[in-house]
Amino acid sequence: MNSLKAIILCAGYGNRMKPFTDKNQKVMLPLHGKPLLEYIIEGLKFAGFKDFILVVGYLKEQIINYFNDGRKWGIHIEYKNQDHLNGTGGAVLLCEELIKKKHFFLTWGDILVSYKIYKKVYDTFKIEKEDFILVANNMDDLQKGCAIYYENKYCTKMIEKPPENTVDTSLNNCGIFILSIEIFNILRNTNASERGEIELTEALNKIIKSKKWPIRVLKMKKRQFRGDFGNINIYQTLAKDKKWIIKLIQ
Repeated sequence: MNSLKAIILCAGYGNRMKPFTDKNQKVMLPLHGKPLLEYIIEGLKFAGFKDFILVVGYLKEQIINYFNDGRKWGIHIEYKNQDHLNGTGGAVLLCEELIKKKHFFLTWGDILVSYKIYKKVYDTFKIEKEDFILVANNMDDLQKGCAIYYENKYCTKMIEKPPENTVDTSLNNCGIFILSIEIFNILRNTNASERGEIELTEALNKIIKSKKWPIRVLKMKKRQFRGDFGNINIYQTLAKDKKWIIKLIQ
């Protein structure tokens, strides 16, 4: 396959989504006839991605039994098992041996955006040849997100879950990236957080501080669709109403 590999993180317990995740892996929660993860994969296929790595853990059999090798969707899927849930950075490190090119795509498995966003990320990479790209969306309550500051299209600072009234930006780290394989060395030298997790955002902050590799910021439009399936209220709303599906291709 000639496309960049696309990593989707699908290992978490989905504690914020209980009781729905007591018997369902979060990315397999049903939405109008198919699981959340299928929408993400369809969006990435629309953007031109054909080669996937799914990082699995909790209730991984649900994912593997449903998608298998991806042939049904005209794609190729490999799996990496995250037995010890040691953060987003830890999940990315598991994929190192499977990445054969200098860059790869990454998305959280509980975030779904307009398919045109996935395509814009990939097209921007192909045109601008940036080593690092992150997508930012507008968010009212950044206490539950990661504040993004930028200047001249490039990220200058990231603040994970900032306390109320401590930031003067409305931009949030959406959870969608193109990353250089340089990230692996940085992650290996990133200390675990108090929760025992290696955080990708901490590694990206190291890149910003070193000024060695600029991180290109792609801003979503305020009204572009973004579904956060780490939020039980959003899931319940989208599970009841089909109108948002039209927005996926807008």
